[in-house]
Amino acid sequence: MKTVSFFGHDVTRLILGDNPFNGHSYIQDRVDGEEMKAYYTRERVLETLFDAEKLGINTMLPLACPKILELLPEYYDRGGGMQIIFQPYPAEPVEENLEKMMQFKPIGIYHQGTTTDYLNETGQKETIIKNMKIYKTAGVPVGLGSHVPETIMQCEEEGWGADFYMTCLYNARRNRRGEQSGFITGKSKADLIFYPDDRFLMYKVIQKLQKPCIAFKIFAGGQIFAGKKEDEYETTAETMLREVYANIKPGDAVAIGVFQRDMDLLEQDIALVDKI
Repeated sequence: MKTVSFFGHDVTRLILGDNPFNGHSYIQDRVDGEEMKAYYTRERVLETLFDAEKLGINTMLPLACPKILELLPEYYDRGGGMQIIFQPYPAEPVEENLEKMMQFKPIGIYHQGTTTDYLNETGQKETIIKNMKIYKTAGVPVGLGSHVPETIMQCEEEGWGADFYMTCLYNARRNRRGEQSGFITGKSKADLIFYPDDRFLMYKVIQKLQKPCIAFKIFAGGQIFAGKKEDEYETTAETMLREVYANIKPGDAVAIGVFQRDMDLLEQDIALVDKI
């Protein structure tokens, strides 16, 4: 798989995300979060990590939550070699979570997206800047995640200190302004509807930025497949992947999570990216 340079590290242009590992479903009417958590036992998460690596992905975006942090040592003890860009776990104090993340020598850490948006929406941008300064004490590149194009540009224009950006193609804050992350509240994502036009607004932001971007939720959490027949899934996925890679910069990457229970989405997505 083709790679880009990420602060001196070769990173594949497709990165493995982990929302399904932790039961974060955006298609509750088809597969709810409890089903995802039930499927993704410790061993199945490890199996998916090794499969991704075998198929050519060399970087992952794990959440630094207890479930994932407890299985990563086994992944590396068994010969795993994927690089890590960490998403912090907002339910833990920043310093405490950072200490846990650094045990795995990540090549990057980013300010978790919903936490960014919540703090900015409630007039607490100084807390975002403070958190990012704490992450920078670890000596790794620090990014900022957001679901809101205007927030990404605000960070860049006001100099909050981001080295890279995690850019969600869909604005998940339309009906959740002022709400904390679901990692804290436990609130279901069943009411989240992603609007197709959102992605073009984020593409414009990505193209303006000189810093690296990692685009995520490229399939709108699976919602782009709603109303499609199973034999249309692959074509739908390929069309969207082509669009995304055509609209991000040559040095940018894409992150995607996979739910492997019903079909091998990992192999399918990687084959499509290689084809593209």
